[in-house]
Amino acid sequence: MKFLGLNAIFHDPAAALVVDGEVVAAAEEERFSRRKHGKRPVPFSAWELPEQAAAWCLAEAGLKPEDLDAVAYSYDPALVRPGQQGLDERWEDLRTTYAQRAPSFLATALPGLDPAQVRYVPHHVAHAASAGLAAPYRDSAVLVCDGRGEAVSHLAGRYADGELSVLATQELPHSLGLMYEEVTEHLGFMRSSDEYKVMALASYGEPRFLGELRELIRTTGDGGFRVEPIDWAGYAKRLGRGETWSEDHADLAASVQKRLEEVLLELAGWLHERTGERRLTMAGGVALNCVANTRLLAEGPFDEIWVQPAAGDAGTALGGALHLAQASGEPAAPMPGADLGRGWTDEELAAWLGTARVPYERPADLAAAVAAELAADRIVAWFQGRSEYGPRALGRRSLMAHPGRAANTERLNDVKGREQFRPIAPMVLAERAGEIFTRGPIPSPYMLFVHDVRPEWRERIPAVVHVDGTARIQTVDRADDPLLARMLEEFEARTGLPVVVNTSLNTAGRPMVDDPRDALECFGSAPVDLLVLGPYLIRRGQVFAS
Repeated sequence: MKFLGLNAIFHDPAAALVVDGEVVAAAEEERFSRRKHGKRPVPFSAWELPEQAAAWCLAEAGLKPEDLDAVAYSYDPALVRPGQQGLDERWEDLRTTYAQRAPSFLATALPGLDPAQVRYVPHHVAHAASAGLAAPYRDSAVLVCDGRGEAVSHLAGRYADGELSVLATQELPHSLGLMYEEVTEHLGFMRSSDEYKVMALASYGEPRFLGELRELIRTTGDGGFRVEPIDWAGYAKRLGRGETWSEDHADLAASVQKRLEEVLLELAGWLHERTGERRLTMAGGVALNCVANTRLLAEGPFDEIWVQPAAGDAGTALGGALHLAQASGEPAAPMPGADLGRGWTDEELAAWLGTARVPYERPADLAAAVAAELAADRIVAWFQGRSEYGPRALGRRSLMAHPGRAANTERLNDVKGREQFRPIAPMVLAERAGEIFTRGPIPSPYMLFVHDVRPEWRERIPAVVHVDGTARIQTVDRADDPLLARMLEEFEARTGLPVVVNTSLNTAGRPMVDDPRDALECFGSAPVDLLVLGPYLIRRGQVFAS
């Protein structure tokens, strides 16, 4: 059977296709529209659908809308409780109206689709399915925590042989995700977009406001929690865009981050007591907080934690489709990886380069050629295979650099046009990771945990070591990505370092590069030395030769 999943109601609109229980394709609308996060999470935008992502998913499988058995829409307007939403209360009826009319909107966006084929999947059930059904095991405890769904902000439950049992939810307005969004905005960043900046800023501060926050943010002993109204200005003055943060702002970020970690530990402890499961699967925007994930694994009761790589709202498209597949009697297969987006053949890439009229070469040994450029301290834009589903660059659409040059942190942040407190990450072969990194899980293919860098390595790879001595690593499995693995080996042969810098191939405020045109435009506008487009290599000096 064929199920299309869609996320549209808040932010990060996306589409995913599941055929006969297998994940075939998944993509975020931002990669097509080139609007970061697809749209802003306001009621006025709720009518916007991931039309381009959905059309691509169908085309990728050679399907038409009328071939679908059902379409999952990851929000159920019947569950909305007026007056309890916790956000945009004056306009919430508009959001609900758009959701109610989504089947008609979808029939217009996807001609041939029968509106009766659209099924509403509760937002947090879709999140849960994106974790519990996509994970590499059938049974697990599942923890979902985000800003909000229809009427709740949290779900705790258990998957047993593919069936979900909901054990606890938390009604709005209490929300850990909305609380983190509020402090994000207070610190001068964009809410529902820049929460990861708060996590990075937290490393520069001390949690000196933690005592007060423990009174305001607390668990209730029944699987839920309370978040009281917080006067953020009482801790640090509100920052406007571009204003410089102070010690107070870093300390506030550190305090909020620590309290979030503590509450998640308590919620996980409650869930473990009631399920006895060894494994925890996680989704929801809060699950993208890799610092909290690492502390959960290190100090919590679960032996294993698996986090869905598109854990934010984009992942509900995948979860909705998997939920319908499971409900139809088709056991959902684990997701095969995060490389579920668009890809191009070598011939198609050569045609793009021909159209762009740029000089290029095809090295006999691409891995060795790129490693040599990186060893010479050049910045490389790397475009290979199908694009990643989710917010992390995982060696498909990446910017790479030498990790042994401390100046490369500032250099890459300048290339991307972003704040200098932002860390950059290392990629490393899975079998070598344990020599360099500790504490976090290995393998760690989706960059959703942080690891301590062993003291003897910190001075050897300073570009990827955050101020607190940690790094958010991506481990590379040579069976899954032999080209990337060979490049890492070739780089080590030249430098003695088995690590390469990996950050997303984009500039600040722009979605990650997705198609060849995006790659060429980014290469043309940012001071990147080399673009690797499939098997082809484009040198900046040749393209812009005077």
